[in-house]
Amino acid sequence: MNWIALFVAGLLEVVWAIGLKYTAGFTRLWPSVGTALAFLSSIGLLGWAMRDLPVGTAYAVWVGIGAVGTAVVGMALLGEPVSLPRVISLGLVIAGIIGLKMSSLA
Repeated sequence: MNWIALFVAGLLEVVWAIGLKYTAGFTRLWPSVGTALAFLSSIGLLGWAMRDLPVGTAYAVWVGIGAVGTAVVGMALLGEPVSLPRVISLGLVIAGIIGLKMSSLA
């Protein structure tokens, strides 16, 4: 259950990271409210997952999911550039996330 909470926390990190773009420096009310709620929910689930998961592993996986997810959304929906080095780099981050998950099972 902790891994599911951590995964959802990572997805919510993507939501608040992308949401920051739409807050216009927190001058737009509803995007700011949505971003803040996603942030608080993400942090809350991360904290909950860390009750039983190693701190370093949980934090790295959370950041990795957020970073990869935000980059993918940026490329897919926001017109950010897609390049081979960028895709390979994101693949390496995903490999790191998988490695951390697998190493925590031992």
